[in-house]
Amino acid sequence: MYYNRPTHHLFELFPMSRRVVVHLLPSQATTPITAGKTVAVIDVLRATTTIVTAMAAGAARVVPLLEVDEARARAAAIGESALLGGERHGKRIDGFHFGNSPAEYTRDKLAGKTLVFTTTNGTRAMLAARQAREIYVASFVNFSAICRELAEREEVHILCAGTDGEVTREDTLLAGAIADDAVASDPATQLNDEAEIAADAWRAAVTNLSGRVALAQAMRQSRGGRNLIEIGHEHDIDLAAEIDRFDLTPRLDVAKWEIVLP
Repeated sequence: MYYNRPTHHLFELFPMSRRVVVHLLPSQATTPITAGKTVAVIDVLRATTTIVTAMAAGAARVVPLLEVDEARARAAAIGESALLGGERHGKRIDGFHFGNSPAEYTRDKLAGKTLVFTTTNGTRAMLAARQAREIYVASFVNFSAICRELAEREEVHILCAGTDGEVTREDTLLAGAIADDAVASDPATQLNDEAEIAADAWRAAVTNLSGRVALAQAMRQSRGGRNLIEIGHEHDIDLAAEIDRFDLTPRLDVAKWEIVLP
């Protein structure tokens, strides 16, 4: 399939230019490609949106883990300051304090706490990039802050989580928005084919978008959006579409494997 082909060879021709590489699925971002690089992970609906919201609500750190049992064990080891958050099939895991809805993550519950977090797609994408030099958590709700941070890097890999191994529109739109911002800031920026495709999708979308409501409507039509509507979490789409709600750049400390604010 097209989406499984390597995406990095183009840039051997442009060694001096800034590079933005989009991977539309974690399967593209193999270790040889992202090892030692700067990676921004995207799971708009909903993991990265929820993580940014949790950090804005005062969480001291977020520990992203793949397995439910692993999350429970880590929370038990941390002790009373740990809270469990996450989902399977879009729904809160039994015994967890939170699901994966940004609306659940409020300051009165999270301030100073450690959130141990596991989701179906988002945490898997982070693990795919575990050999990266640094990993940032990107969403529409912290769009401008992430763009400013990434602008300081010579090479950036944008990793979309997708949904159950398939490309999703909402992740592609955000990846395209970040790529488009990079080119607007520096026209010499080189994009791989997937970044060009994503940027074109974003540019086409913005001609028909007028603010947060229209972006949310576009996301409702995506597979991820339809899934949320089916399980009664349509409001989460509106929350995920609140561009620049937060001025935060959560960063995954790869050595400690915890997300913190700089």
